[in-house]
Amino acid sequence: MGKVKKWLATGLIFVLAAALVAGCGKSKTTGGSASDDPIKKIEDRGKLVVGVKYDTYLFGYKDPKTGKVEGFDVDIAKAISKKIFGDKVKVELKEVTSKTRIPMLQNGDVDMVVATMTITPDRKKVVDFSDVYFDAGQSLLVKKGSKIKSVKDLTKGTKVLTVKGATSGDNVKKAAPDTQVLEYENYQEAFTALKSGKGDALTTDNSILYGMAAQDPNYQVVGGTFTNEPYGIAMKKGNTKLVKAVNKALKELKDSGEYDKIKNKWIKE
Repeated sequence: MGKVKKWLATGLIFVLAAALVAGCGKSKTTGGSASDDPIKKIEDRGKLVVGVKYDTYLFGYKDPKTGKVEGFDVDIAKAISKKIFGDKVKVELKEVTSKTRIPMLQNGDVDMVVATMTITPDRKKVVDFSDVYFDAGQSLLVKKGSKIKSVKDLTKGTKVLTVKGATSGDNVKKAAPDTQVLEYENYQEAFTALKSGKGDALTTDNSILYGMAAQDPNYQVVGGTFTNEPYGIAMKKGNTKLVKAVNKALKELKDSGEYDKIKNKWIKE
């Protein structure tokens, strides 16, 4: 009987130990560990990695002379970081394009994307967005003197330039089904193509086109807008805590007037 009791006691110890381990594991999963907290991760790392454009004048543009990246999106990202993290965290900028910004976010290469990114139902399936931080609309950029005055003039035989990964191509095809759409890797390539005569117009959000027109006064934005393009700050799907923190920071920036100061610094229609 002594051996049986000893065996039962040993078995009971193993059962209790297993239950304790399972309980601990459940508690960790339910409550979430510190490593699952995106804000804690950023604080521990000491830097917030933000994806911005390097080719979009006024929003995210790398000056070839100074090597400095600046623009509305850059200043908004820095102001949001200041609101959330204070001086504890530095902002590191990484280049994204319309094509690479979602993959880089999903791969963890960046913590958030502030890069003239329109909030769409399809994109909301794969990333989380902040509240709208800028309202834009798609328009056309043409050389001064062009016969194209609006999207209605994009008839058969006209060529419209845009970039890969943006919503612009699909939008202009819907608005002008007979026009030919040519896509480029980034906006600077598309603008260079327009200036070299490879297309009749360049289409994207008017905010981006204003920057191009500011770079070269031989070109102008025409025809008003034919879409609504609400910009959002994108974050990895499921990063609810970070999204809430960004939305809170955005509201504080708008309420304090700091948002308007940043906007007026860069965007002069």
